[in-house]
Amino acid sequence: MLQFRKTVKKQRTDVQKLEDKLWDIFSVFIRLRDTDKDGNGQCFTCRKPIHWSKGDCGHGIGRQHKAVKFNECNNHLQCKHCNGFEEGRKDLYKEQMNKKYGAYTWERMEVASKQRADFSAPLLKNNIEYYTEQVNNLKAAKGMI
Repeated sequence: MLQFRKTVKKQRTDVQKLEDKLWDIFSVFIRLRDTDKDGNGQCFTCRKPIHWSKGDCGHGIGRQHKAVKFNECNNHLQCKHCNGFEEGRKDLYKEQMNKKYGAYTWERMEVASKQRADFSAPLLKNNIEYYTEQVNNLKAAKGMI
């Protein structure tokens, strides 16, 4: 007789839930940060015009590298095509990052990404509060509230 294994869905820990919540607000912050007063900006890699609400928070070094996941220099407004279908366009991302922040920024980010990072609930809560305030300030400055 054929037996099937029951799939057990893993429960997300409180820290993982807080990390998800931080990503949601951090993503909004990055996308708003990279736009003008009307919420319009450019994709970090292809330079296509894009409204903050239609874009992604693209990351140069992948989010699985927690040490740089919430690094503001590693995250920028990107169009959905570049971020999703072009896997971030790392070659252009590297070029733009070095142009914006200075030579070897990408290489320093790669080194930093290899560091161990453990998030605590208090740290995540503090950052959620900080970025929520930043988003509110940006929305107010852009007349979105």
